[in-house]
Amino acid sequence: MNAAPLIEVRDLSRHFALRGGRWGAPPLQVRAVDHINFSIAAGETLSLVGESGCGKTTTGRLVLGIERPSGGTVSFDGKPVDSRQDAAWRARRRDLQMVFQDPLGALDPRMSVGRQIAEPLLIHGIGSAQSQQAATAEMLDAVGLPRAMAARYPHELSGGQQQRVVVARALMLKPRLVVCDEPVSALDVSVQAQVINLLARLQAERGLAYLFISHDLKVVRHISQRVAVMYLGQIVEIAGRDALFDRPQHPYTQALIAAVPVPDTTHRRPRTQLKGDPPSPVAPPPGCRFHTRCPRASTQCAEIAPPLRELEHGHQAACHHPGA
Repeated sequence: MNAAPLIEVRDLSRHFALRGGRWGAPPLQVRAVDHINFSIAAGETLSLVGESGCGKTTTGRLVLGIERPSGGTVSFDGKPVDSRQDAAWRARRRDLQMVFQDPLGALDPRMSVGRQIAEPLLIHGIGSAQSQQAATAEMLDAVGLPRAMAARYPHELSGGQQQRVVVARALMLKPRLVVCDEPVSALDVSVQAQVINLLARLQAERGLAYLFISHDLKVVRHISQRVAVMYLGQIVEIAGRDALFDRPQHPYTQALIAAVPVPDTTHRRPRTQLKGDPPSPVAPPPGCRFHTRCPRASTQCAEIAPPLRELEHGHQAACHHPGA
């Protein structure tokens, strides 16, 4: 019997109201996240991929309880994650942490590195000043930074060092799940590899679970156990890493994978040509939201929204015409 998932998302939605519209008409809504379902096991990395604006970051914020859902639930270790910032939410935050996309923007330029790494302990009132200092030194060791760097300020560090500091701060409370929101997109390629290897090593040592949000499929293939593909606020395919990259079933997933550059210039592979731009999340098209750009779209696709259904064990896709 499989153990219960660490994180379970059920029918989760987040709609944002917009100003404007006709007089007397209901307010317009951006359907940033629209009825999604997934789970993450302890020690697992689930990557969430898709185009910019598809709802990946909002999903991460909902999982952490930073955003209040419009509908659906998020459960952590069998208990609901509530966005009300009360004592229970504060205690739960020790288990749920985030690594942000822009490391320099995530750090306070007026505070030393050591103070920022120790800040979670100060906020939660954990330990004495001496034990906090010792924990900071140990965390600098864990992320591969010299202890003397505790006295420096963020602007004195390289981008890779800044991101290591952000990772160190996120791990100070010994969380069980870390949401990584494009954690290497602002870094040079050589530094990206260092940070990705760091995250993988820390996961193996500490049993961390990751929700890894990215648009870089090369990075996703390296770090993930499972991958969920998001389009216009909905998950259109979810599968194990190898199954998804070797046998993608949804035409949108196929288009994303086909667009990844291949180092071998003699290698040729079919390309899935997409038409136009993604529709507005304010007024998504009826039926399958991808049908306006899909090369395999039929009348059925324009009229009936396909459910996310299992095509093989552990491999689900929301498509009326899955396959190659």
